[in-house]
Amino acid sequence: MIKYILFDLDGTLLPMDQDLFVKDYFTRLSKKLAPHGYDPETLFGNLWKGVGAMVMNDGSCMNEDVFWKAFEKSYGEKVHADKPIFESFYANEFQETASVCGKNPKAKTCVDAIKEKGYHVVLATNPLFPSIATESRIRWAGFEPDAFEYFTTYENARFCKPNLKYYEEVLEHIGARPEECMMVGNDVDEDMVAEKLGMEVFLLTDCMINKHNVDIEKYPHGDFDALLAYL
Repeated sequence: MIKYILFDLDGTLLPMDQDLFVKDYFTRLSKKLAPHGYDPETLFGNLWKGVGAMVMNDGSCMNEDVFWKAFEKSYGEKVHADKPIFESFYANEFQETASVCGKNPKAKTCVDAIKEKGYHVVLATNPLFPSIATESRIRWAGFEPDAFEYFTTYENARFCKPNLKYYEEVLEHIGARPEECMMVGNDVDEDMVAEKLGMEVFLLTDCMINKHNVDIEKYPHGDFDALLAYL
């Protein structure tokens, strides 16, 4: 019996073109950091090294620590003194990135209806961002962070999608078994992989990412109306 519905955020509850989002996000961050000794020509690559390090995290420490260790390899210990600049960015300039994201009122309608049906709702977003950025994106989607019983950030997670250990960590935190959960997401590789643990899955197709052209007919799929009907 399903008790928990786990939602992805980017491209699921928050409509977006992922490539456009990343480009806008990194461009604004590079502009913020340029006066502080971070060359825009090399910053993108070094940021991706940090992201890659988090994706490959072996669980020995939090994703936050993995990112800053990787970033320190590129710029030295100065990065730690510059953390307030990053915090300022997320509180200010990052908010403008909302302009390249969409908003689907049906997302909140769907989540509210699901909660009314008695399901627990969890936000299983890839924990590559600090909490301040995750909470911002939650609000861009039309929610308050406390709409979710739990949400993942780089401060509270040791793994990333599509690593199954990410989902195991979420299950451990919420105290649920795989068969009690359904994962709802737009990325075939990163979200539908939860099925391998024994979770139910639902592929939201509004902003679907299917890098390997997998036959999606093997998954329950559709828009938010279809999700409600399926439940």
